[in-house]
Amino acid sequence: MRSIYYQNSRWKFVLLLIALIIGGLSLYYTNRMVHSVRKQERKNMELWANATKALSLSGEFDASLEVLVEIIQANDNIPVILTDANRSILSYNNINDKKAAKPGYLENLILEMETQHPPIIIQAGMDNTNYIFYSDSLLLYQLRYYPLFQLLVICIFLAISYAAFNTSRRFEQDYLWVGMAKETAHQLGTPISSLIALHAQMESNLGEALASNASTIVPSRDGLWLNTFAKDLQRLENITERFSKIGSTPVMERLSMTETLEHSLDYLQSRTPSNITFTKEIAADLPPIPHNRALMEWVIENLVKNAVDAMPNGGLLHCHLHQIRQHLVLDVRDTGIGIPRSRHQLVFKPGISTRRRGWGLGLTLARRIVELNHHGSIRVWHSETNKGTTFRIRLPMEGLHKRKTRLGKFFNLYP
Repeated sequence: MRSIYYQNSRWKFVLLLIALIIGGLSLYYTNRMVHSVRKQERKNMELWANATKALSLSGEFDASLEVLVEIIQANDNIPVILTDANRSILSYNNINDKKAAKPGYLENLILEMETQHPPIIIQAGMDNTNYIFYSDSLLLYQLRYYPLFQLLVICIFLAISYAAFNTSRRFEQDYLWVGMAKETAHQLGTPISSLIALHAQMESNLGEALASNASTIVPSRDGLWLNTFAKDLQRLENITERFSKIGSTPVMERLSMTETLEHSLDYLQSRTPSNITFTKEIAADLPPIPHNRALMEWVIENLVKNAVDAMPNGGLLHCHLHQIRQHLVLDVRDTGIGIPRSRHQLVFKPGISTRRRGWGLGLTLARRIVELNHHGSIRVWHSETNKGTTFRIRLPMEGLHKRKTRLGKFFNLYP
């Protein structure tokens, strides 16, 4: 079954690609602007230097130096340092005075400026040489980092928009599922009641026939058939109860997880193809834990059915219930076709199913029950192609570690 999550991944890629294109175009255009502004600043500095040099050659060095200082002081955006031939600092501009007062700061700044731009040499006479050191203006720094900031803003906007869209869609799906589940439970109620009445009538008829020693009655066969019928009716009632719990807070009772597991396996094993071998390993003296038996049986049923579907030619299904520190752990392992690593998280998404007619909701419901109602965790613990898969459920022993997950509320939508 093709999942909408593959299409969502494609949309994510498209949005990211658009953001990168916008950022790339912005970077390209801004770099051109930076290059243009840098050339203009270089021309301005050379123009100032040439004007000063012309004045100095006229024999008015002192006056030209004064004019040079005035020209430098008129500059209001480019950091500039004027030195003599020995690199003794004569003047500076557009540099923080507090920093300039620190010993060695201006000298180190000259070295840094020299790595950005070669100094402009002013030959004011035969024995009078001055140097102008300068660095990029604040405008250039801002232009250089502006596209990165712009790209960051775009990415943040896309992320917030996508998260808001996902959250809105998820809540719409949750409300829809809650309504469908409750309506399903309501619709099942009437036929189940009729079947219960029919079963009671059949039991009564069987009792009367046995009392009259009717020859058409085979007690062992008919009794077994009625017993199986009763179990299936109970199963339908449990399913109705599960659906009716969606949208309300389920009642947690301190019950034996061993009994919950064994009850589920006993029912499922008799209704599973004979080429599937069931085995179980349950640690001794496991304490009861708070859980809702009907919901946890639903989780176990989904895992077992997935395991059976993964073994069309038969195989082994093994359940291992044990304790690890403060958690009760249930491992459900099969010897089926396995799950690729890239799909370990996707299998819990709605719509993901390997069956042609599957809805892909079983593991989604299982995860919500385990995480949202029982504050535990469920994951693909291990899987190898054509060797099998192990799902692991971890449940807190004392109902600890209550947390909200990214899946949002589901069974508690209506407080």
